[in-house]
Amino acid sequence: MVRKLHGQPVIIIGGGRGGFALLEMFLEDELVEVIAVIDQDQAAAGMQFAQFYEIPTYTDIAEGLQACIEYPECIIYNLTHDDTVAKDVAKVFGDKQLTDGHEAKLFWQIVMNLKRVKEELESSQVQLNAIIYHALDGIITFNDIGEIQGFNPAAEHIFGYSQADVLGESVQKLMPDLMENGETEFISRFLKSREVALLGVRGYEVSATRADGERFPLELSTSEMMLNGHRYFICIARDITERKIVEENTKHAAHHDYLTGLPNRALFIDRLEYAISLAKRNKYKMALLFLDLDGFKQVNDTLGHGHGDLLLKEVARRLQLLIRNSDVLARMGGDEFTFILNNIDSQENATLVANKIITALSKPFDLDGQICHIGGSIGISLFPDDSIDSATLLGQADEAMYLAKKNGKNTCKFYTDVLLIQGVSSSV
Repeated sequence: MVRKLHGQPVIIIGGGRGGFALLEMFLEDELVEVIAVIDQDQAAAGMQFAQFYEIPTYTDIAEGLQACIEYPECIIYNLTHDDTVAKDVAKVFGDKQLTDGHEAKLFWQIVMNLKRVKEELESSQVQLNAIIYHALDGIITFNDIGEIQGFNPAAEHIFGYSQADVLGESVQKLMPDLMENGETEFISRFLKSREVALLGVRGYEVSATRADGERFPLELSTSEMMLNGHRYFICIARDITERKIVEENTKHAAHHDYLTGLPNRALFIDRLEYAISLAKRNKYKMALLFLDLDGFKQVNDTLGHGHGDLLLKEVARRLQLLIRNSDVLARMGGDEFTFILNNIDSQENATLVANKIITALSKPFDLDGQICHIGGSIGISLFPDDSIDSATLLGQADEAMYLAKKNGKNTCKFYTDVLLIQGVSSSV
């Protein structure tokens, strides 16, 4: 009974390197089925390989060909240098043409080259898989409709999902902001992002979501790949939470007082410029208050700088309770504080806030068990009444503050009071 074959029957004559490589290639091809391997050396590599896969082997060519006579359409590959093989084939299969001689040599070389290329590709694939697996950055692959196709261990660590959790899922599961509600064509928005094209961009920042629902900043570097006519995208993903915290802390330190956490002089000037531009546009009054603490030096000298720092922190805390969210409080340095009061309507409202500040500072301060008393002298300049220039307004409020100190402290004075005294002095 003829055995039912699942592919084109093939006989290999010669079990050396060429026969071994040819057999190895045919075993991976569903269109071919090797029915016999023939070699005089039973220990030849191809013979041993064939026996492992239960393929019939023969040491006598005539015997091997005769055993395959039931498959007249078989293809015979002669990888030996024996020219008499053709006669043996003709006796069994008639004028059956076989592949031998120069043709067989060329075919053998092609097979060996294919085997070398295959080994190199397999080696490269192993190396690539190792790199992806051990990479410190997350590597996410998805197709042109946003379905996740690859997810390495680093990505698992970053997002808190296992690979099994996300394969086949939408990338929206990881980065919700990359897809709009109801949008089915993911890649259309991905490619035409209004902010910046994502492809080929290194360090594009997006908001991502972990398995526990936590949102965090993610840095992406994305590239495109075509494979078998299909489009894929490879994202190198890096959790930049710690970096963003450091950046924010650095930015905050550059613009805020290290002791009280209030805006420093540089940030105050910037806020003042912005407040003036808003006041001009909306045509309202703005007040600038310059506060200098009365009695701070004595506390610093008698109780020490440590208690002086505690006092400044407590002063800042009290002052913050007195202003609106739309106003600005800053520490200019030492014991000097400044305020921007936006849209105050009238000079009387500025006076009201100044008096609240003086009252708050008049209450005793408990500094780790040490009770102390201080006060405050406040100078006030108004926009646009006194000036429309930030530097001028600040200088005017400073002058008014010194006038308040000369007039017994714990009080407030306007720049108009300074002008009035200057006018009286010049007339005298």
